Amino acid sequence: MNGKTNNVKKYNGKLNVIGNQIQCLRIEKHLSLYQLSNMLQLIGIDIPKPSLQNIESGKRIVKEYEFYAICKVLDVPMEKMLENFINELESQ
Repeated sequence: MNGKTNNVKKYNGKLNVIGNQIQCLRIEKHLSLYQLSNMLQLIGIDIPKPSLQNIESGKRIVKEYEFYAICKVLDVPMEKMLENFINELESQ
């Protein structure tokens, strides 16, 4: 270990609530992880393919600026990306 403690809270066993939505939208738009990574780089956000893969699988936290950029390149409102999460919280 490197001396750090892993005290990150998970929601339903994942580090983010939008990974599945990103994957669904990416596939719906016929984009590969590599293509999505390139689209993000064109607007100045560097998220390599392996990192995107980890985001989609819930193994990586999404920073707020990354969240906005992903929504922008996938052409989806941030609220829509969070819709399933919001509905789940409101139904409890």
